[in-house]
Amino acid sequence: MMEQLMLETRPLYGIGTVARLTGLKPDTLRVWERRYGLGASHKSPTGRRQYTQADLEHLQLVSALIESGSRIGEIASSDRKTLEMLCRRQSGARALPDTKPKVLFLGPALCKWVDEHQGCLANVDATLAHHSPADLEPGSLDHLKGVNALVIECAALSATQLQQISALAEHLEAGRVLVSYQFGNERWLRELEERGFTAMDFPPDPAYLAFEISRTVAEKATAMGDNDLGELIAGKPREFSPAELSAARALRSSLDCECPRHISDLINALASFEEYSASCSVENWHDAAVHACIYAYTGQARWLMERALKAVLEEREEEFRHQLQADRTALAS
Repeated sequence: MMEQLMLETRPLYGIGTVARLTGLKPDTLRVWERRYGLGASHKSPTGRRQYTQADLEHLQLVSALIESGSRIGEIASSDRKTLEMLCRRQSGARALPDTKPKVLFLGPALCKWVDEHQGCLANVDATLAHHSPADLEPGSLDHLKGVNALVIECAALSATQLQQISALAEHLEAGRVLVSYQFGNERWLRELEERGFTAMDFPPDPAYLAFEISRTVAEKATAMGDNDLGELIAGKPREFSPAELSAARALRSSLDCECPRHISDLINALASFEEYSASCSVENWHDAAVHACIYAYTGQARWLMERALKAVLEEREEEFRHQLQADRTALAS
């Protein structure tokens, strides 16, 4: 007998966060919940009410309409599509809130890990399914068809596992598929790549998973015609300032080569191109999608080279800091 389907939504918001993101007072939200049922739809195991991403977006629409002159009693029972239509008709209403890309996480260990690393869920509407593909009832996830990304746990890659993943991805019409695996040989990794899936270790590297999900955000935004690529992907923060790169460039490695200089030059070049690609103007959604990928891959390459520079400098921290201070003193004089 199949176990009961266990689905959870993430992220979850407290009333203070929802008040800040909607511009509504907490007391107003409480009154609306009592009178109109416009409240938090999720209840924690301890009984605490929490707002889902869908709850937040619904209240953002209501808030925009109230601000433009509508009365809460007239729109409280309206569904999302009606609220969106009303917002479009009212020229004074704020811009519609962005619909976040939908990401499905499938697998008990993966879902537990995600709950401990919720920073990876920025800018997405996530559903956590604490099951393996073999445990799912036919049609149990039909309401999630069209997810922008499927992230699936796989203990060991095999022909059976790949067949299950492919069938599920096709059934859900998933835009992207990320497979987090523990064991797998080159054969199955090549098979994943040939099917257009992305493989990553389990447990995932939080920064890498966040980067891959940010690509999903970009792909969804570019498909809708946005063209400001700097806003489409949450770029990785710079690990080194220009001054630190200059100091690293002046060092020579213990192997009597010039790795610090070459790596620093690469990082500078990639950072410059990353900034350039983010500001490229585009004419259509296809160009935007291509440039979004360029921006994403460049940011990832820059981040990887920064990791390489950190490794080079690991045992030379004192010398590096001394060089950095010397550069600053020379600049100030």
